[in-house]
This record gives sequence, structure tokens and C-alpha cells, in this order.
Amino acid sequence: MTTKKRAYHHGNLAESMLNAVDDIATEFGMEAVTLRACAKRVGVSPSSAFRHYTDKRALLTAFATRAITQLCESIEQAKAAGANDDDDAFTVVCLAYVAFALEKPAYFRAMWSEETIYTNDESYLAGAEALWAQLKRGFGGAIEDDDPDEFSSEELLVWSSVHGLANLFVDGPLWKTHSRKKKLKEARAMIKVLGKSLQA
Repeated sequence: MTTKKRAYHHGNLAESMLNAVDDIATEFGMEAVTLRACAKRVGVSPSSAFRHYTDKRALLTAFATRAITQLCESIEQAKAAGANDDDDAFTVVCLAYVAFALEKPAYFRAMWSEETIYTNDESYLAGAEALWAQLKRGFGGAIEDDDPDEFSSEELLVWSSVHGLANLFVDGPLWKTHSRKKKLKEARAMIKVLGKSLQA
């Protein structure tokens, strides 16, 4: 399926380049992303792109930072929405993590791709710290937390479980054989089992 070319709005080239990363990575894979390819998709010269990003690594660092920020926002929104008729707050928050990976696989892959980004970039580090702080606070407030400054064994269990499942869905053996609807159904079931195990 061909991804539609997004419109470039003058004065917002930096953001448009990040949209181009998403489009190209989703359609062809992260290895196809280059500054020149993104500039071409946006409709500007490579020299214009270089004014915002010194190299591909800088571009992907900004993309990874945006990914982490959006994941934080997804978790916050799920937390604010709270429980519903089908799911408790824990399930809603954890499901938001998996749904983010399914809806934005390029972002999910980019977040921790340390070999392709500048991990000492200030904006990236700030984004990562914000996500870690969120997860340290009872995984977005979904579980009890005695120390918001450290990861508890329960928080690490939840994070590794939902991140691992998301990875199986996005890049693992389940990505081709399962529809998005089935993946979310299976994720919900697994998360409910995980929630019960924490209460045992």
C-alpha cells in the first residue's frame, strides 16, 4: 500500500521532514530513510533539509524524540480516560502502549534504536526521562507505586511484558499472521492475566 505524500507547509520544514521519515519508514523500512529521500518527499532541496538536520542521525534522533513524546501522551490520555465498561484502568493504560506500537510502528522501532541516533542529544534525553518517570509512577498510575524515583519489580514486569508483546506484533512472528483487531484482542487478554498476577 502506498503512503500518501503529506503536504509541506512553508515554515514548518523540520516537522515535515519528520512526517516524511514516518511515511518512508512505514512504506519501505527505516533503512530507506535518508535526508535526501525525505527532502524529495517533502518537495524541497537537500540543502534546505540540511539547515535543520546536520545528518541522517540527527534527523532520526529528532524522530525518536517525537516518538517517545507521543507515547507519553498516549499513556497520559489513556490514564485520563480511566476505566471503561470493558477494561479497568490498568488494562486501558497497558493497551495504549501496545496500540501505539500497532498504529505507529516506525515510531515504536525508532525510540530505542541507539545505533542510529545521538543518545546524548538533550531533547532525546529529556523525552526518555519523561517516559521513564511516567513508567516509574506505577506505569502511568495504573498500579501501586511506593517509590516514584525507581523502577519496582512490578513496573519492570509490566513494561517488559507490554513492550515485548508489542514487539512480537510489530516485528516478530505474529506481525503477518494476525490482524490488528486480533492483536488488540490478544493484547487485552494477556494484560488482564498480567493484572491478575500482580494482585496475587
